[in-house]
Amino acid sequence: MSRVYIFDTTLRDGEQSPGCSMTTPEKLKMAAALADLGVDVLEAGFPIASDGDYEAVDAVSRQFHWLQVAALARAYTPDIERAAKALQHARRPRIHTFIATSDIHLQHKLRKTRQQVFDDAVAAVTLARNYTDDVEFSAEDATRTDPEYLEEICLAVVEAGARTVNLPDTVGYSIPEEYAALIRRMVGVLGDRATVSVHCHDDLGLAVANSLAAIAAGARQVECTINGIGERAGNAALEEIVMALKTRHDRLPFETKIHSEKLFPASQLLTQFITFGPQPNKSIVGENAFSHEAGIHQDGYLKNPSTYEIMSPASVGVPESRIVLGKHSGRHALKKRAEDLGFRLSKEELDEVYHRFTHLADNKKGLRNDEIIALVEEVVGRAAAVGR
Repeated sequence: MSRVYIFDTTLRDGEQSPGCSMTTPEKLKMAAALADLGVDVLEAGFPIASDGDYEAVDAVSRQFHWLQVAALARAYTPDIERAAKALQHARRPRIHTFIATSDIHLQHKLRKTRQQVFDDAVAAVTLARNYTDDVEFSAEDATRTDPEYLEEICLAVVEAGARTVNLPDTVGYSIPEEYAALIRRMVGVLGDRATVSVHCHDDLGLAVANSLAAIAAGARQVECTINGIGERAGNAALEEIVMALKTRHDRLPFETKIHSEKLFPASQLLTQFITFGPQPNKSIVGENAFSHEAGIHQDGYLKNPSTYEIMSPASVGVPESRIVLGKHSGRHALKKRAEDLGFRLSKEELDEVYHRFTHLADNKKGLRNDEIIALVEEVVGRAAAVGR
């Protein structure tokens, strides 16, 4: 069975997005959750960016010494030296150095030639290897880079000592078939000399799809974040990748060491530290991910959860599924809720409660338990009065 390594960048790329800055104590609490979750590599920050990032990498390295801790560095000497210093207390340090390789970045951002970028990439990896044996190189904007030039750089940085080569879809431009072809080509070129990694952004909503296509094509490290936070539209969501591999093991026969039942708690913890949580309909960890309102769905779910749930809430750490009683709900769900609230209704009583329920629900976003109790008591009370 092929092993896929989870490289978590919640504390680095995730934190770079608006509203997601975290203090060092918050990063340490989040790092503890990520370690407990079972991530293989924890990218703790970008040390040259700020004193806070430096302190966070240093603190994570000291407190979680058994973890493989990564620090980001541009392909510049000061960045690499700063990253190495921040990682000095890590037992398993990784320096993650990068430079853009697409012509659009070379011309408009770096204003360098291909040869200059090639030389900078090799020099950065060579310098980083003076500090650690574990060096990762990222070709920023790899999916818009000339493939032949990308091959040349990847081969050169591996020759210089990089153990991992990351081919990011930095601007979320690629589509799955295209990305898989690029990854397959680079895996063929590098062979067993380096691990091919992927890092996808969600600008077209394809970050997870691209990541899964890349894994199927031979990538063995995937870079992702909790709740999919990250620059612009975000990164590939760690929880979605992990559960896709777990749920569709028949088509994606790969293993991770993630403890999936800890995904929801990690998501909830992150939400405490940043300014927003996942949208309600977010897969795996959203509020509605295991909620059912439509009557047909509720009826099937109550008969057998597998009719409408492809994974159990417990498998990702969600306490339980929710039956939401709204205007689309059916008699079966209403009867079950009434029983849960202590009422046993006759068919006639249920029909009357349901009629009144649908009329009320048409003008609300869902009924609370106290509102349902009031409806039932009114109908049951009326029925008792008629009986007398």
